[in-house]
This record gives sequence, structure tokens and C-alpha cells, in this order.
Amino acid sequence: MTQQVFLNALRSISSFNWKGTPVAAWLFRIAHNQVVDYLRRKGKQMMTPLDDSPVSPGRSLETLVEQKIDSEQILSATRRLSQAQQEVISLRFASELSIAEVAGMMGKSQGAIKALQHSAIVALRQILVADKNE
Repeated sequence: MTQQVFLNALRSISSFNWKGTPVAAWLFRIAHNQVVDYLRRKGKQMMTPLDDSPVSPGRSLETLVEQKIDSEQILSATRRLSQAQQEVISLRFASELSIAEVAGMMGKSQGAIKALQHSAIVALRQILVADKNE
């Protein structure tokens, strides 16, 4: 997949038009599109990797199971967000990108990304609280 991202970048470098955003944002956008295409072709099968680290003296099995359940609940709740909210959450927290980088990738202003991130977090909180109360 990485190879395909750079091939796509090489093929479209002549159409790159610098607008003040970092080139990295352009590359991240190409990578994002590649991942989306891959997941569409794969049938959107999302898998959560199992934690393959052994239980250490500081981490009990119970703690590991609770963390796994929490992760699954958050993943499930995230799937109920809008596509734009999912993308912002993924880019900001999973990919650890800055607001400016996410704005460049999504073609939105930094203020719009901040608002979208805020609404996504509020929605996630509401979903998780509602699920907990059921």
C-alpha cells in the first residue's frame, strides 16, 4: 500500500498546486484515499488486533480485559459518527496529526476542523453514556 501511495504521488506531482499547506498534507491525503479505496475493496471488514503482550506483574488480566472492552466500546461508538467526524477522530488521535495537517488533508479550515472534532467528541460521549445506561 505504501508503494502505491508513492506511485500515485509520483503520477500526480505535475498537477500538485501549492496553496500554502505542507506537502505532507497532500501526501497524507493520497494515503488516506488509498486506504479508503482498499477498505472499500475489502468490504469494510474492520478488525481490532488482540493485545499480544504478556500479562506483566503491573498489568493484571482483569485490567487487560477491561481495556479491551473499553477499546471495543469506543470503536463501536465511533462507527456511529458521521463520516467526517470519524475521519477527524482517526486523523487527530490515531494518526496524531495536528489541526493544520488535518485541515490540509480534508480541505477545510482549521476552525472547521476544531468544530468538527469538538462535535465528534461530544457525540462520542453521548453515545458512550447512553450505551452504559442501557
